[in-house]
Amino acid sequence: MYNKILVAIDLTEEADDVLKAAQQVAEQNGADLHLLTVVKPITYAYSGYEGVSTYSGPSFEVEAQAAAKQNLLAKAEPLGIAEERVSVLLGGPAHEIKDHATKIDADLIIMGTHGRHGVGLIVLGSTANGVLHGAPCDVLTIKVD
Repeated sequence: MYNKILVAIDLTEEADDVLKAAQQVAEQNGADLHLLTVVKPITYAYSGYEGVSTYSGPSFEVEAQAAAKQNLLAKAEPLGIAEERVSVLLGGPAHEIKDHATKIDADLIIMGTHGRHGVGLIVLGSTANGVLHGAPCDVLTIKVD
């Protein structure tokens, strides 16, 4: 049913649970896995804006992207995911995940969710919720602690 799966993770400890679930889905479907993490520009920390960023920040963001790429590659290697299927983007996570899924023609997006609701969702936002609305393909969320 699925041929190309985009796994969007945030490089926390919970990401390993998401990767394990994604690997199972990929094996069941004979699908290729693509890994993605999104680094928020420093301006997002202050504005809360999740739209498209035209901000070209200081070297901090370049360094953050490089560190994230190394971390993501370390997670990809044991799964046999080639480097060309590992991406680190700068911007608003929900927007970048949907955009990348479209770019690579993904059939499925797999990502973790903390399952926040009510005030927790309003205060902290929800990348998973943002991806669900307007996703170009199916979305599978994995509940993480």
